[in-house]
Amino acid sequence: MSTLLQEILDHGGINVFYQPIFEIVDGKPVLFAVEALSRGPKGSNAEKPDVLFEYVRRKAKEVEVDRACVKAILSSMYMVARRALVSINVHALTLERDDQFTQYLTELCQLFRIPLKNVIMEIVEQQRYRNPARFFSNLDLLRKAGVRIAVDDIGLGYSNYRALVEIKPDLFKIDRYFVTGCGKNAHARAAIESIVLLADRLGGRVVAEGIESDDDLEAVTALGVRLVQGYHLALPQPVQTLNAVSPRNAQEVCE
Repeated sequence: MSTLLQEILDHGGINVFYQPIFEIVDGKPVLFAVEALSRGPKGSNAEKPDVLFEYVRRKAKEVEVDRACVKAILSSMYMVARRALVSINVHALTLERDDQFTQYLTELCQLFRIPLKNVIMEIVEQQRYRNPARFFSNLDLLRKAGVRIAVDDIGLGYSNYRALVEIKPDLFKIDRYFVTGCGKNAHARAAIESIVLLADRLGGRVVAEGIESDDDLEAVTALGVRLVQGYHLALPQPVQTLNAVSPRNAQEVCE
């Protein structure tokens, strides 16, 4: 095993920041969930997330690193996760290859006394799954355990309409490419509107990522989006500052 990979997988090798996702309620942002954003070892090239996950992809170590990320996330923010929804990124290939992933997640949640209904598993499709039967079988195990499913980067890459119809996610996360600056881009707003309609017909909700201004926020809410995320609302932050936030009751969030 290479030195960098071992460093990533060692205890403390994954550093996590957390970015709130807000729901617009009566015109005001209210905490809905928290997305966990994994980073590689401090001081290494893999500290940057794009470098980290490209390195993991080239090494074909998605399963091992995704497990390490889940453990790092839940062990550092379990106090918040007991009270609010937490969104965790996982590669589509991990769900295809790791038949014990749901059991691993369940055992960690039991260890930290986190309700599985408070977990959102956010599927990242840097590489599309190759065995649909196995992928959907493991996805069903997560759903049966009470975990909510989100699809990331909708509008780019493999997150196309076919994937959305097949996966039927609870949360549709629109890529920032369409959101940032959408107030002045009619074509981007048209794309957002189409995803909002699809999500509504499939029984899911839309999250607009990349809110960078009041114009962005006003544009997406005018299109019916109520879940929003971006630097304009809150920067990624360490768990210590999240502990000062008063999340909505988890049961209330889920309803």
